[in-house]
Amino acid sequence: MIKHLRIDNRLIHGQVAVAWQKYINAQAIIVCNDAVSKDPLQKMALPLAARGSKVLVFSIAELLEYEKGNPDESLFVIAKFPEDALAIMESGVKIESVNVGNAAPIAGTKYVMVTRVNACTKENAEVYRKIAKLNGGVLTSQIMPSMETTNFLNAMKKAGFD
Repeated sequence: MIKHLRIDNRLIHGQVAVAWQKYINAQAIIVCNDAVSKDPLQKMALPLAARGSKVLVFSIAELLEYEKGNPDESLFVIAKFPEDALAIMESGVKIESVNVGNAAPIAGTKYVMVTRVNACTKENAEVYRKIAKLNGGVLTSQIMPSMETTNFLNAMKKAGFD
């Protein structure tokens, strides 16, 4: 079961490897993105960033297959992009919580900073709304478990995404 699905294009870093993993207490961290799963360098380096934790790097299809074969294993899934998270959620797997962690601006896109760490395009906003709908109408952003959550849909509205 996916205990926590975090959207974070930085993938595994200190906040994830230490604070979030300790807070979630999942049996495995799974980085989920089709392109990353095909990159041998990232597949080798990402587990090193979370020493002491079981780390797997999967495509979306591999994640869904793994989750189906290991239904009792608690998973902390990090989706690189909101589109990855949406695909996971649309599959119907059980997810306890969803969080927008970090979405750094992507060069060449028409983005607006929605929070101090989350850039959003018009296309991203549509995906985030779909994620929220699948998550009971709620989508939060939280950098660290000890910090306050932000209502991400409200932040998008304030930034001009109606």
